[in-house]
Amino acid sequence: MKTDTTAVPDCTGPRRGRPRSEAAEQAIFAAVEELMAGGTSLPELTIEGIATAAGVGKATIYRRWSNKEALLIDMVSRLEAPVPEATGASARDDLVAMLEYMRIRGLAKRSRWVLKAALGQMHSWPELHAAYRERVIMPRRRMAREVIRRGVVEGELRADLDEELLADLLLGPILARSVLWEDSDLEDPDLATRMVDALLQGLAGPAARG
Repeated sequence: MKTDTTAVPDCTGPRRGRPRSEAAEQAIFAAVEELMAGGTSLPELTIEGIATAAGVGKATIYRRWSNKEALLIDMVSRLEAPVPEATGASARDDLVAMLEYMRIRGLAKRSRWVLKAALGQMHSWPELHAAYRERVIMPRRRMAREVIRRGVVEGELRADLDEELLADLLLGPILARSVLWEDSDLEDPDLATRMVDALLQGLAGPAARG
């Protein structure tokens, strides 16, 4: 398995000036959300526009972030709750817990529309896309691989499995329902369990198994 060694640009830079004001930061993040909700694209966002919408001066933003890219990277990262720690009870239970976390995340209205808007534009913004991949996507995939490896060692999963493919098969459906399908059944509290069990039990019917 090839390891991804692509370096992620450090867009954050050092924090400058006075200590952070949580109220100011929340106002700035809320302003970005409001502007995006109004149809402003990521490239169209400006420090001046964000500052005006937040009711703060540009200097307040620059004391916290070195540029617009650093602000957006921080904001998108903050919209994502940390992936829950694996309990180690069983591979199945940990996979269910991970997908349940993603189901709940998808239900969060604010996260859904902001991330949907941002993800749709990230590929044209390499630094933001790389940072999102490093801070959000890769930790999720690392956890999935760790759970799969433990499941193989403990005999819960077959030893000949392609762990990268299995991670895609596990994470892909819940991501599709969270980001692409507006009318998906994310409200179903048993969805994560049903997804994991359907995959672990296999798709072959009696005729194929016979």
